[in-house]
Amino acid sequence: MGVEMDKKYPIVEIFHSVQGEGFHTGVPHIFVRFGNCNLRCEWCDTDFLTFEEMELSDIVKQVLQYDCKRVIFTGGEPCLQDLNTIGSELKKHGINLSVETNGTIPVPEIIDWICVSPKDQVYPNVAIKQRFGDELKVVYCGQDLSMYEELKDGFDHHFLQPCYMENDSVEQNGKSFAVVENLVKNSPGWRLSLQTHKWMGVD
Repeated sequence: MGVEMDKKYPIVEIFHSVQGEGFHTGVPHIFVRFGNCNLRCEWCDTDFLTFEEMELSDIVKQVLQYDCKRVIFTGGEPCLQDLNTIGSELKKHGINLSVETNGTIPVPEIIDWICVSPKDQVYPNVAIKQRFGDELKVVYCGQDLSMYEELKDGFDHHFLQPCYMENDSVEQNGKSFAVVENLVKNSPGWRLSLQTHKWMGVD
């Protein structure tokens, strides 16, 4: 059975930029940002309820207009979507696939790089189902890091990231950064991640 190229996905935006945080900071990627999410985090910077229903053929065409072989599926929560179908089409063009997920939905095997950013610090009753991958990226909101000790075992790289609030002042966000920097220095096994794209003023 052939791929349904008229299959539709909720797309907030597709753009070419550098990864601003985590392990691949500074590496150019094409970001495919899906609409919809199963959580509502107060620091989320994406209006994931505003999106366009795009056909798979148009998504692939837009991705291929960039001279880049790395795609990040993000959101919203990308694992709410059929990533196998869109992933299979993109891989026909030699594209490496990453996903940024909250971990509440298992990630399909077609994904090459799995970054899980758990939100159980604000949703303690939400189960993390994706318990292995490449990168664990925790947004620090004052929670006890011991809650991640078991989860860390399933990931190769462990990052702590300050909770950047769009409406807070530079000084307020700076204080959050200082807290996390000190925490990383005193918490073996964790690395600091900063949202460098926020400071650069790019998407």
